Amino acid sequence: MPPVASDRLQRAVLLAPDAVARRAAAFVPAPEERWLLTRPRTVRRSYVEEVLDRGDDDVRREIWMLGQDDDVRASFVRDVLVLRLAAAPPAHQAD
Repeated sequence: MPPVASDRLQRAVLLAPDAVARRAAAFVPAPEERWLLTRPRTVRRSYVEEVLDRGDDDVRREIWMLGQDDDVRASFVRDVLVLRLAAAPPAHQAD
């Protein structure tokens, strides 16, 4: 079965030139998706090939992320995880 329009659109934007992907990032609410759209085209292409083209699930995304170089992983931590942690409500501490 061919991918639905949104799958085709997602793939097209991820494979687009850097300027197009960066512009699209401004319209995406999810921090993870914004982060990916701001990565270089080679990184986005590897995501398409290794995750989207193979079934797009949590395990594939995790394997893909762990296979990236230090700079890519560090940018994800800095630009997504740290911001998510800062926005999270404080955890209650047990007495």
